[in-house]
Amino acid sequence: MQRNDNEVLSAGNLARTAVVPLVLVVSLFFFWGAAASLNDILIKQFKKAFELSDLQAGLVQSAFYLGYFLFAMPAAMFMRRYSYKAAVVLGLLLFGAGAFLFYPAAQIHTYGLFLLALFVIASGLAFLETSGNSLVIMLGPAEGAARRLNLAQAFNPLGAIIGVAIGAHFIFSGIEYRPEDLAAMEPGARAAYFATESMAVQTPYLVVGLVVVLWAILIASVKFPVIRHTARAETGTGAQLKELLRNGNYVFAVIAQLFYVGAQVGVWSYLIRYFQDVVPGTPEKTAAGYLTLSLVLFMCGRFLGTVLLRKVGAASLLAVFALVDVILCGVAIALPGYIGLYALVGVSVFMSIMFPTIFVLGLTGLDDDHRKLGSSMLVMAIIGGALLPVLMGGVSDMAGIHWAMVVPAVGFLVVLGYALRAPRTLH
Repeated sequence: MQRNDNEVLSAGNLARTAVVPLVLVVSLFFFWGAAASLNDILIKQFKKAFELSDLQAGLVQSAFYLGYFLFAMPAAMFMRRYSYKAAVVLGLLLFGAGAFLFYPAAQIHTYGLFLLALFVIASGLAFLETSGNSLVIMLGPAEGAARRLNLAQAFNPLGAIIGVAIGAHFIFSGIEYRPEDLAAMEPGARAAYFATESMAVQTPYLVVGLVVVLWAILIASVKFPVIRHTARAETGTGAQLKELLRNGNYVFAVIAQLFYVGAQVGVWSYLIRYFQDVVPGTPEKTAAGYLTLSLVLFMCGRFLGTVLLRKVGAASLLAVFALVDVILCGVAIALPGYIGLYALVGVSVFMSIMFPTIFVLGLTGLDDDHRKLGSSMLVMAIIGGALLPVLMGGVSDMAGIHWAMVVPAVGFLVVLGYALRAPRTLH
């Protein structure tokens, strides 16, 4: 099997000798956090620029997370053939290419091309997540994996906060028209308004594209160690996949991850919409401030979770947090208004630990080679972010945005079910 890295190290030595690569890997969590949170801004922006229904606007997340689903497995195979470093560089280049596609998409004002650009970005992020999460897990003892990954994942919401801030400031114009106002406008003025709102995304995404391409060049110039592979590294992908699918804990973790990501993406995607619906007349920038607050609380929850995991088992903490989120979603459904809004904002605190904790618990007991393939399937589960928001949009169009919160409530119930069955030996 071909290897292009400069050095091959065991997992024990890696943590001591790969300080610079480790810092660069942790930075990747920031990048994909910013990219994902910008989607929440884009949903509202494209709804304005293209006069979309909630269901149509939800396709932003569908295109994005479909890219994750389709490219996570190729990312794992690419890493087996080459290296973690090569996967990271390729992922960043794909990320940059998708960001650059926003420019022509805005020029010709085509929603479909925007969706394609988001798909390309997500294909790159699939490479980054599959490699990044696996590396952090292997940088120390198995019993501390949940804490390490939660700590590294804390940089993800930091990126998300920056992404929302950039979107709210540079993309949102603050100009919003009611349907009756648009109907009364001259066709030329209405077309100009839509074009202007569409082109607002050009500069932010050009800057994002330049930054990630420069980061790819930086990583390509740094020596990266690679984890030493076991004798089973030559086992075929098909045989490994069959073994994984016979592992009940792992399969349930993949299902739980799918529902968790769908719930998380759904809550954030429709938070602005929820606020403006239950509190009519709320400006979009004010509503975006509550999304930013949610992301800040999400980041605080990650640090809190890292501390609590020193005292509480990972599965037990996951169960408690999932139960609280089910209750908070119920409040958002039953009490639409400021109380429901505060409950939705509070959901972010308790869903903060879910992705990394499910990730680690799902890989419990797997060897290094199976962990690599297993990681890719856990990243593929991010397809939940494409499915549940669209379902929420359909429910919203039929019954109202507050009833759409039934969907993430069900997602958190699935996470609770997994937590009650998951291994109870990790912290």
